[in-house]
Amino acid sequence: MDAMEYLEVHGERIPKIGLGTWQMRGDACRRSVLSALEMGYRHLDTAEYYRNEREVGRAVEESGLERETLFVTSKVWSNHFERDAVRQACEDSLARLNLDYLDLYLIHHPGSSVPLEETLAGMVDLVEAGKARHIGVSNFDVSLVEKARSLVDVPIFTNQVKFHPFHPQRELLEYSRAQELMITAYSPLAQGDVNREGALKRIGERYGKSAAQVALRWVIDHQGVITIPKSSSVDHQRDNLDIFDFQLSEEEQERIASLR
Repeated sequence: MDAMEYLEVHGERIPKIGLGTWQMRGDACRRSVLSALEMGYRHLDTAEYYRNEREVGRAVEESGLERETLFVTSKVWSNHFERDAVRQACEDSLARLNLDYLDLYLIHHPGSSVPLEETLAGMVDLVEAGKARHIGVSNFDVSLVEKARSLVDVPIFTNQVKFHPFHPQRELLEYSRAQELMITAYSPLAQGDVNREGALKRIGERYGKSAAQVALRWVIDHQGVITIPKSSSVDHQRDNLDIFDFQLSEEEQERIASLR
């Protein structure tokens, strides 16, 4: 594996490539997370909604890695958006993960039945209690991120959103750059659709890379963006890390940005 690239945010050094675990379940999840850790992944993303935190935690334990070398993210689901429920949901996630704290805890998606300020109050409680080092949001648009930032004194660390060549999130990207807010890109390969895009294939041929590797390189080349591609395949996990030995030209970046 070539040297990992990092993004510095609020004093943290975050790997630009992490491992997403959505739809990973059971022992297959444990094996996939363990293989990723063994090959050099150090950022893991899970959620109570994924129902795989226990398996992620077992993989972390089996890896033998020191806790402080990992950046672990989980998320609270909408049935736990009340202040006290947020705190309990995080405690439950930590118990399943067998961890003392999370590096990042996110509101999984915007809610409607519980005021955002109440949910965020619970998140801040967790920071003050040392259960979550940072808090953030997921699937928020610009107006909601702005509202969230206005309601708390601690930084909103990231907004985790769908971000790939066919869904470049231009408005959100512009806002996030101006506010020094990290974007965590999920589904960076558009659920495999990038592999069928001729322009990505042709660019990849120049560098000896696949269309998927070109897409990942394009995503993390954006200022303030990291990504968490999901992959249960050892080969794909390795390929996703093998993107640090080439650089897209400005013309190639613009061509990819114009797709669809």
